[in-house]
Amino acid sequence: MSPQSAQPFTFLRRALVLDAVASGATALLLIAAAGLIDGWLGLPVALLRGAGLVLVPYVAFVVVVARRARIEPAAVWSIIACNVLWAVASVALLLSGQLAPTGLGIAFVVAQAIVVAALGELQYLGLRRPAARTSATAAPAPQGL
Repeated sequence: MSPQSAQPFTFLRRALVLDAVASGATALLLIAAAGLIDGWLGLPVALLRGAGLVLVPYVAFVVVVARRARIEPAAVWSIIACNVLWAVASVALLLSGQLAPTGLGIAFVVAQAIVVAALGELQYLGLRRPAARTSATAAPAPQGL
């Protein structure tokens, strides 16, 4: 591989890729297995499948942003905002009293909210890093994503 074709990964780009992979895996689980896990979680199939379907365009957007040669900060701020909203909405759903999740369901919702919040934090840190603002945003996009 020549130096010109090297695909350096920056902290920010890696955080975006991690988000896309985690969110894609979650979407796949929720869409494909909603009918199998609803009883274990005590969450309605429609909620699980709907959440998975909402993640599909989100994952596509994160992949597009991560693959760009120059990562636009505004796009990353949009992703961070989505992560914050998802985490807050997850906790609010549990606190609303509208559902009766099992202990495993509560643990699942809380765990994914924590992971989503952590991904947003990693992306925020990636934006704040001086190297990310200068070299990472102008680095070539990875070809394998």
